[in-house]
Amino acid sequence: MSVSRSALLMAGKVMWGAARAVRPPRHLTVSEWADENRVLSPESSAEPGKWHTSRAPYQRGVMDAVNDPMVETVVMMSSAQIGKTEMVNNIAGYMVDHDPAPMLLIQPTLDMAQTWSKDRLAPMCRDTACLRGKLRDVKSRTSENTILHKVFVGGHLTVAGANSAASLASRPVRVVLADEVDRYPVSAGTEGDPVRLAFKRCATFWNKKKVVISTPSLHGASKIEAFYEDSDQRKFFVPCPGCGKHQVLTWKNVKWDKEPDGKHLPETARILCEYCGAGMGDADKPGMLAGGEWRATAAFKGTAGFHINELYSPWVSLREMVAGFITAKRSPDTLQVFINTSLGEPWDEGGEVVDTGTLYGRREKYGEKLPGGVVLLTVGVDVQDDRIEAEVVGWGRGEESWGCEFKVFRGDPARPQIWLELDEWLKAPRVREDGVPVTVASTAIDSGGHYTQTVYKFCKERAYRRVYAVKGSNQPGKPIVSRPSRTNAFRASLFTIGTDTAKAQILGRLRIDEVGPSFMHFPIDYDEEWFRQLTAEKLVTRFSHGKSIRRWVKTRARNEALDIRVYATAALYILNANLDRLADAMEEEAVGGDVVVEKPDTSEVVTTRPQRSFLRGGGRGKGFVNRW
Repeated sequence: MSVSRSALLMAGKVMWGAARAVRPPRHLTVSEWADENRVLSPESSAEPGKWHTSRAPYQRGVMDAVNDPMVETVVMMSSAQIGKTEMVNNIAGYMVDHDPAPMLLIQPTLDMAQTWSKDRLAPMCRDTACLRGKLRDVKSRTSENTILHKVFVGGHLTVAGANSAASLASRPVRVVLADEVDRYPVSAGTEGDPVRLAFKRCATFWNKKKVVISTPSLHGASKIEAFYEDSDQRKFFVPCPGCGKHQVLTWKNVKWDKEPDGKHLPETARILCEYCGAGMGDADKPGMLAGGEWRATAAFKGTAGFHINELYSPWVSLREMVAGFITAKRSPDTLQVFINTSLGEPWDEGGEVVDTGTLYGRREKYGEKLPGGVVLLTVGVDVQDDRIEAEVVGWGRGEESWGCEFKVFRGDPARPQIWLELDEWLKAPRVREDGVPVTVASTAIDSGGHYTQTVYKFCKERAYRRVYAVKGSNQPGKPIVSRPSRTNAFRASLFTIGTDTAKAQILGRLRIDEVGPSFMHFPIDYDEEWFRQLTAEKLVTRFSHGKSIRRWVKTRARNEALDIRVYATAALYILNANLDRLADAMEEEAVGGDVVVEKPDTSEVVTTRPQRSFLRGGGRGKGFVNRW
C-alpha cells in the first residue's frame, strides 16, 4: 500500500507537535525569563516596555539566587529606586509561567496587598504575553480568582497582609515573597512575627524558597537588618574607570565642591576611587555596573544576602542624591529618611556603647573546671521560636562574675524534648578547680515570648530547685527584681525584672578593667558573635515634652546574650545571697550535712546536700530565701 507524500508530511507534523508537547520546558533563570518575556506596564513604570536586566545589572544576581539549589533564603536590604519591587514581580511571574508552585506574597497591610494585586500584578499579567492566559483579569471574579487569591495550572498565588494572621496561615506554600518587611507590624494579631508565621507555611517543602526584601529602619530593630546579618552579606563591587580595581560604592567617598561663601554645588558631585582617588561620575555608571559583581563578605549558611544603595541606581543622579542629603541633614528625622531610603542603611541613633573588641580581647582560659573564685552559680534562659539559649554564670565575692557555660538547645519549644535536655543540663554536676562542687543555685527563664504557659509549667514543677519564670519591665528606676506574683494558671512564681536597671548595671560593670568586685570574666570559648550580642544595646537620651528620657536602644538585631545575662543576674538577686559569707564558709571546708532550704514565698521545704552556703535574710521583702 502506497502512502502519499502529503500524508507522510502530515504524520510528521503530528509527531513533531506531540514531541514538542511532552518536551520539558527549557531551563531559564529568573533574569533570563524576564529578559525574554517581561513587559513593564505604563501604570507602574517610568520606563514602560520590554524589560532589560542590563539596565541595572545588579538585579541579575538577586533574581537568579532564587534558582540556586543551595540557596533557601534570599535577602535584599536596599535603598529605594533600585527596582526591588519589580524584582519581586519578576520572581512571581517566573513561578507562574516557568516553575509553577503554591506561593504567598506578603505586603505590610491587607490594603497594600489589594493595591499590589490591582496596580502591579494585574497590569503585569495583561502586558506580559506568557502570563495573559494563565492568570485571569481581576474583574473575572470566581472562586479561583479573587483580588487576593489566584489559581493557575500547577499552583496558586495568595496575596496577604502582614497585619492579618488569617491570611498568613491559610494554606501550605513552597515560595514566600515578603516585601518591605520593616513596615510589618511586630505581631500579626496575637499570633507573633508575621515573617516567621509565613515561613512555617513552607516547612514541608524540600525545595522551598523564601525571599525577604526591604529598606531598613532603626539600627538594631530592623527586620531586614537581622536577616542580612544572618546571610553571606554580599555587596556589589564595581571597577574604577581609572585603575580598574573593584570596590563598593559608599557615601563617605562622595565629594562635591562649595563656593567661597559655603554654598554647596551638587552638580560637582563625584565618587572618589578608594585606591587611585580618581573621580567617578554618572557618565561612568553604566560601564561600572556592567563590570560589577556580587561578592560575599561572610560565610554562606543557606541564605544569600544582598545590600545595595542608591549610588548604583541608573535612575538617580549623584547631583540629586547630594541635593537630597543637603536638605535632609538639617533635621535628624529627615536625615534618618535619607539614611534608610537613599543609602539603604539602618538609622543609628547614637548613645553609649561598650567596645566589643576590648571585651573579646580579655577572654581567659579557665581550664576544664570552674574558676576558684566561684561560690555560687545562676542560669539565665531565653526562649526563642526555634531554640532555647542559656548561660551559667558564676558569682564570687563582691559580685565578681564569671561566664562559665553558654549553651544553645535547638528544637521546637512547644515539644517536651528540648525542655528535657535543658533540665538535664541544669542538673549536671559542676566542680571548681580546687575540687569543691558548686551546683546551680537559681535559674531565671524568660516567659515573655510565645511559650509562656510552657515556661510556667516547667518552672512550677521545679520550684524546689529555684527555677523561676521572669518577665521584663523597662520602667525607669524599677529594681532588678520585684516581688513575685502567682496569678497565672499554674500558680508559678513570676518575678518582674527591671531590665533598664539591670542593663545599666551590666554596662557599668563591663567598663571595669580591674579584677575584683563587680569585674566580669569571660571564657576563651565565647565567640565574637556572643560579645556583639552582649553589647547590642546602648543608652540614648531623648526629649519628650521638654524632659530628657534615657532609654535602651538596640544597635543590632540580635541581643540574646545581653538578655540572658540580665536573667542570670536576676536569678542572683532573687536568691539575695550573701556571697562573702558563702565564700568564707567554702574556704573553711565546711562539714557536710543535710541543710534545710526555705523557699521564696512558698511553704515548700526540701532537704538537699549542696556545698555549705549562706543567703541573706530580709533585705528585699518577706518570703525571700533567708538561709541556705
